[in-house]
Amino acid sequence: MSDAPAIPQIDIGALFGAAGAPRDAVDRAIMEASVRYGFMTVTGLPADVKLDALTLRDLLRVFALPESEQRKLWRQKFDPRRGNVYRGWFPKQSGTVTCKEGIDMGPDVAYGAAVVDSADPLREATPLPSETVLPGWRATVGIYYRGMEIAARALMRSIARGLGVKETRFDAAFIGGISTLRLLHYPPRTPEELALVADPALWTDHAGQKSYVSGRAHVDTGLVTLLAQDGVSGLQARARDGAWLDVPPRDGSLAINFGHILERWSGGRIKATEHRVIGTGAARHSVPFFYEPRVDAEIAPLALPGIEPFEPFLYGDHLWAAMTRFVEFQGMEGLRQPRRRAVV
Repeated sequence: MSDAPAIPQIDIGALFGAAGAPRDAVDRAIMEASVRYGFMTVTGLPADVKLDALTLRDLLRVFALPESEQRKLWRQKFDPRRGNVYRGWFPKQSGTVTCKEGIDMGPDVAYGAAVVDSADPLREATPLPSETVLPGWRATVGIYYRGMEIAARALMRSIARGLGVKETRFDAAFIGGISTLRLLHYPPRTPEELALVADPALWTDHAGQKSYVSGRAHVDTGLVTLLAQDGVSGLQARARDGAWLDVPPRDGSLAINFGHILERWSGGRIKATEHRVIGTGAARHSVPFFYEPRVDAEIAPLALPGIEPFEPFLYGDHLWAAMTRFVEFQGMEGLRQPRRRAVV
């Protein structure tokens, strides 16, 4: 047996039941994983959280659309004729370390036009393929989105209990939240495409072999990310000693990691862990759900002993300033003005 560290796997079924010893044990396991790794995989999700292979295949049907249909969903950065700047499709870009395509979808896929505010890019409508082009797909997306909210809310309540604050401490911030459901495709990289990338971060050594990177190492900007994988390996998390640990793509499980905001909100108790995707030569798909508060939710220091004070800020201001650093959003910085001074 190996003594090498591994990403914890936790059955969180007790989080969806009554208070008691089983739930307390899960809370302790989550806090230990959060503090030690900032990463875990979880199972034991309720029936409302659809993680079966059929649901994931249905979600990923969007990648089989002809390019002419995908282009109708492109963001303004990639097609100046489009009005959407934050939600929608981003195509693969050449010459960069990160090589992926996908679509970002907001809460309107689950709750309709009532949650849209055209005056704020962070709350814009999501461009979606028509029902004629992709029958039944929109319904699957909405069901999956609501299921991820159920799981994420339970995880955040567990985190609150583990921190020693009221278990509903974070609930209000997520009422009217702008959580993002993202569908991702990492295509295999050809020698010709790899030759276009000059950045030395493209290559890494893994298990004694030279591997290319498909997703540049980064820390998520928000609070908690729930990621479904398609069975293809490649996701890695950086351990505290700097080593890269594989995050196995287990069927029926979610990979969980935490973002910069939660690390700050918790005074550093919850760790935001750097992670990346390395190529295996096979196409890879994943479905991350970024559980996010509403744009005007104030992030202020929690009432925890020893927490370092910081000036409160609005989540939307932080998110816009942080996400426009990513390659698929660069150049959009001036399209939204902060509602209050952004802190990143």
